[in-house]
Amino acid sequence: MRIIFAILALFLVMPASCAFAAVPPLLPMEDFFRNPSNAAFSISPDGTRLAFARPWERRMNVYVREISTGDEKRITSATERDIAGFFWKGSGKIVFAQDSGGDENFHIYVTDIQGSEARDLTPFEKVRAGVLDDLEDDPVHMLIGMNQRNPEIFDVYRCNIETGELELVAENPGNITGWMTDHDGKLRAAIQTDGVNESFLYRTDESQEFRTLITTNFKETFSPVMFAYDNKMMYIVSNLSRDKTAIYTFNPETNETLDLVFEHDEVDAGGILHSKKRKVITGVTYTTDRRHYKFFDADREELQNTLDAFFPGLEVAVADMDDDERRIIVRTYSDRTRGAYYLFDRKDNSISKLADLSPWLRAEQMAPMRAIHFTARDGLKINGYITLPVGVASHDLPLVVIPHGGPSSRNSWGFNSEAQFLANRGIAVLQVNFRGSTGYGKSFWQAGFKQWGRKMQDDVTDGVLWAVEQGIADRSRLAIYGGSYGGYAALAGATFTPDLYACAVSYVGPSNLFTLLESIPPYWKPFIEMEYEEIGDPSKDKELLTEVSPVFHAENIRIPLFVAQGANDVRVNKAESDQIVESVRKAGKDVVYMVKENEGHGFHNEENRFDFYRTLEEFFRKHLGSR
Repeated sequence: MRIIFAILALFLVMPASCAFAAVPPLLPMEDFFRNPSNAAFSISPDGTRLAFARPWERRMNVYVREISTGDEKRITSATERDIAGFFWKGSGKIVFAQDSGGDENFHIYVTDIQGSEARDLTPFEKVRAGVLDDLEDDPVHMLIGMNQRNPEIFDVYRCNIETGELELVAENPGNITGWMTDHDGKLRAAIQTDGVNESFLYRTDESQEFRTLITTNFKETFSPVMFAYDNKMMYIVSNLSRDKTAIYTFNPETNETLDLVFEHDEVDAGGILHSKKRKVITGVTYTTDRRHYKFFDADREELQNTLDAFFPGLEVAVADMDDDERRIIVRTYSDRTRGAYYLFDRKDNSISKLADLSPWLRAEQMAPMRAIHFTARDGLKINGYITLPVGVASHDLPLVVIPHGGPSSRNSWGFNSEAQFLANRGIAVLQVNFRGSTGYGKSFWQAGFKQWGRKMQDDVTDGVLWAVEQGIADRSRLAIYGGSYGGYAALAGATFTPDLYACAVSYVGPSNLFTLLESIPPYWKPFIEMEYEEIGDPSKDKELLTEVSPVFHAENIRIPLFVAQGANDVRVNKAESDQIVESVRKAGKDVVYMVKENEGHGFHNEENRFDFYRTLEEFFRKHLGSR
């Protein structure tokens, strides 16, 4: 089966019941942005051990715990950079990923549970690698994708984790952007692109050549999710001849889309739940205001109901299972708590806590996140979330709007450290799923094409004006802050609506769309024509890109500006921040500029996060009059 690394991760008005709650104490900034006490629990296939991440030397490292005895051992020794993700390879080894200084050239390492020195399985300079299939039934090998031969594309290799030997399994002809295996680990499907059109390739077995089954424009979705357990049929996500993506069964031999598995009239279909042991599809997920389940399997529905009964009022998710599906890792969370991990034993119906993620944060001192919607100036319905401070009247508050990154992404309900931190400082936080966000169908997504700084920005502006009209926000104390695309939106807000905001913060945000498109990582180049369709073509749309690039209009920025950037950012090059800072300073305005030399697209090292949020807090205190 295709697998993905377990990533270490580190929203109406307030109901009357909260309006009279006590004002919580001013909590230390560090409490919101510290590394979790423990995170990312997973269970060994044989159900005897747990692997999890915990801080050591201020970096997230991997530990292993014996379930029967509780004995623990740290098995990695990262001191420069967090372990980015890890998984069990069998029940005796851990495979993990790590980059250097935020360069996103992830290497793949393996170590045993005794903590022997980890071995780099991809020890190549300026090469990015990822695991395609862990080959769970093969104790020695796994399949990886790597761009060693050509930095723009990824070939598939069979990696021997004992010797480090790499055997080329599939050489990328130059236009393959994704590979897919069946449940036996055979390479059976691929996605190919010509820049704007994507083709789904398939073969019955590895002795055959791939053949094209269907070609669609990238604006539409026809995406294989997984093989059925017979390795013949497939499950696909598609929005062909419809607006919202739905899940179907698909026969690749006859090239026929068959039964509709799931659809929702408001949002796109989400992920597929399945039982490896019983070899059945058990349900699907989807997200409206928050995540929901649709079950097809009585056993899986019973499990969810049992877990929900243990934790009333909390969201409960199954994070992992052993091969027997007896011992289950359970994750709880809500909008007011990062939650905890538990171990549930189905045999005796017992549950035990493994760890709280952030035990120093108390849920009753956190602020509720509420779903909202408003109508944009052109009549389009826009969804979002608002988080209001606890214990104060919900009107005339300072407000920070935080546009999400991507922009092909979305905000979702749950615990948000930034929203909680700002709410604790007496600031309302607005998060807007502007047009161009994903999850609401292809029409809503495509409505954002070539609308950077235009209608996408208008949606953010209209959300802020909605909060003012509702009486929630004080018109004189508004700020815009975001990262990545959200950083661009912050610069655009400061540039194109300079009278709306009191201050702005751009965190690893682009300022010049020409240089942004010129400096993308090499492995994004197969998608460059799609980027031109979504953002604008530097040749054909020169006037548009000039119009919406803040750097060319820096003289309009009259409000205080804070810019933060990682020196090793491969997505938004440091030059993006350098340009806007230089332009604003030339216009006679001051800018707070923070650069971290050992970071990339976002600050991951704890001490750098602390520096950033400490400066952010002082910036908002000074310009918004926050608590």
